[in-house]
Amino acid sequence: MPFRQINAKMVEATVTPGTKIFSQRGAMLAYRGDVSFTPNLQGGQGGLASMIGRRVAGEATPLMTVEVHQGPHGQAGALTGTVLFGHGGHHIQVIELTGDTLYVEADRLLAFDGTLQQGTMFLGSQGGVMGMVRGQVTGQGLFTTTLKGHGAVAVMAHGGVIEVPITPQRPVHVDPQAYVAHHGDVRNKLSTALGWRDMVGRGSGEAFQLELSGSGTVYVQASEEKL
Repeated sequence: MPFRQINAKMVEATVTPGTKIFSQRGAMLAYRGDVSFTPNLQGGQGGLASMIGRRVAGEATPLMTVEVHQGPHGQAGALTGTVLFGHGGHHIQVIELTGDTLYVEADRLLAFDGTLQQGTMFLGSQGGVMGMVRGQVTGQGLFTTTLKGHGAVAVMAHGGVIEVPITPQRPVHVDPQAYVAHHGDVRNKLSTALGWRDMVGRGSGEAFQLELSGSGTVYVQASEEKL
C-alpha cells in the first residue's frame, strides 16, 4: 500500500518507478525525491468516457498525475519518492480495495493508486428516480465516482470518518450530506425520514435519508458540512 497515515489530516505516499498516483490538485504539501506532477484533466484511466468527478454542471475534479521523474532514456531519476498529501485541514481516511469497487463523491478524493480503474456511475442506475433526487437535494451531483481493483484510496471528510458495516439483516440509513463513500454489494435509495407535514420549513438534508442495503461498508463523516 503506497499510503502511510502520518496523522489524522496528512498521509505520505511512496512513489516507485513505473507506478503512478493520482491526487487532487493543491493536495501536495511536501515531497522528497525526483517526483514529477503533471496536470490530468481526464482523471487518469478510461479517457473522456469515464472522466472522473462529473457534477451537475458537467465539471471535472482537477487531478495531478504523480510519478517518479523519467530521464531522457526512460530511466528513473530516483529509486523512490515520497509525497505528503493533505487538503484544507480535512480528516483523511485510507481505504484499501482488494478487487472490489468503491463508490465515492469526487470532491472527497484526496489521492489514489494509479492502478485502480476509474469510472462514473449515474446514481439513478442504483436508486432509480430517488437516486436522481439525492443528487439534486444534496448538491453532490448526479454522478458518483467509482474506483475498482487492488489498491488504496485516501478520502477526505469533516471531523473524521467511521466505518459502518452493512448486512442483509441490518441496512444502514445515512444523512446524505454525511455520506462519504461505500463499497460492497450494496444498493442505495433515498427515503423520506419525516412526514410531508414535518418537512415544511426544514432543510433538504434533514428531510431525506440515504438507505444502504446488502453487504458492505459505508463511510460516514462526523459532520453535515460539504467540502
